[in-house]
Amino acid sequence: MRNPIRLKNLSARYLPLYAAGVAMLLLHSPDPRALLAAVPLLLAGLAVRGWGAGHLVKNDVLTTTGPYAHLRHPLYLGTLLIGTGFAIAVGGLFSVGVLAVLWPWFALHYFPRKEHAESGRLEERYGEQFARYRAAVPALWPALRPWRDEAVVGSAVRWDLDRYSENNELGTLLAVVFGWLVFWWRSGGLG
Repeated sequence: MRNPIRLKNLSARYLPLYAAGVAMLLLHSPDPRALLAAVPLLLAGLAVRGWGAGHLVKNDVLTTTGPYAHLRHPLYLGTLLIGTGFAIAVGGLFSVGVLAVLWPWFALHYFPRKEHAESGRLEERYGEQFARYRAAVPALWPALRPWRDEAVVGSAVRWDLDRYSENNELGTLLAVVFGWLVFWWRSGGLG
C-alpha cells in the first residue's frame, strides 16, 4: 500500500491556504449543526473520488469505465463536493464567504487550467479516441447513462483497492477525516 502522505501537498505553495484555514478556525468556532449538515457532501465527495481513483489507470490506458463513463473528471467533482462540504461546515456567514471564493476560483481558474492541460495530454496520447470520448462525456456534471463506444478502446477494468491506493486516495480519505475531526473538536461537539 502506498504512503498516504503526499509530500507535494506539504509544499510551500499551499502554506497560505493552510494558514488561512488555521486562522479561520482560531477566529471562528464551527457550528456543530453545520458540521453535521456537511457530512453528506463530504461522504459524496469521498465516494466519487474513491470510485474514480479505483478505476483510474494513469498514463497507461484511456480510462472510460466506472465513473469515467459518466463524467470525465470524477476526482475534481469529488474535490469540489468535499470543498463545499467543508465550507458549509464552517457555518454562518463564513460559509458564504468561503463559497464565494471557492466556487469562482474553481470554475474560473483551477478547473479550466487543469482541463486544458489534461485534455491536451490525453488528446496527444490517444488522438481520435480521446476526442470522441471528450465530445460525448460531460466534464463535471455526470450523465445518467454510462457512455460506451466500441471504437474507443478504453480500460475495461473494475474498481481495484491497489489502484485506489496507488492513486493516493487513502491520503485524501485521511485528510478529510482529520479535517472533520479538527472542525468537530473546535466546535465543541454537541455537548
